[in-house]
Amino acid sequence: MFFRRNVEPVSWIACFLGNPGLRYEKTRHNAGFITADIIAKELGVKITRLKFSALTGVINLGGEKVLVLKPQSYMNLSGNSVKQAMRFYKIPLSNVVVISDDVSLPAGKLRIRRRGSAGGHNGLKDIIQKCGGEGFPRVRIGVGAPPNDEYDMADWVLSKLSPDDYNLISHTALKAAAALEMIIEKDPEAAMAEFNGGDQ
Repeated sequence: MFFRRNVEPVSWIACFLGNPGLRYEKTRHNAGFITADIIAKELGVKITRLKFSALTGVINLGGEKVLVLKPQSYMNLSGNSVKQAMRFYKIPLSNVVVISDDVSLPAGKLRIRRRGSAGGHNGLKDIIQKCGGEGFPRVRIGVGAPPNDEYDMADWVLSKLSPDDYNLISHTALKAAAALEMIIEKDPEAAMAEFNGGDQ
């Protein structure tokens, strides 16, 4: 009893999508990882514990204890980490929030969705396939579209962000953190009304 610790259970999962390794740092596809690192810095926490095939940390957000995931199995297998964490903590899919890049949005624009398809995003697709469907909220961070139709999409999302776009996305990460908190404290609809600029 003298060494009793805070054992409040984790009740939410926030999964930030990206690819591990120096090669992928500051690429468009790593907007999720960039956001996780900025949130961790702002809150003074570390996302360094290797668990569920991911780097993990626990934060208090919106009055709840939230497990932060940065899957380390590459984007296309992100669902493995989420599935393991959901099973371990017995968390429903509706309490999983995924933060990812989106090429259909201008760099730095934020859009919240309560649920939906993968929209061509392989990380979201894997989570949908392995974790029970589309019924989870997501925070989408715009990284901009390729300059022309001839540009290979894989090359585009794995290319480095320009300094201006990186600064835009870094600024947007703070708004993404606020959106995540609102989803947890209230609901996705409240976050959509606040951050989607009327486009829901």
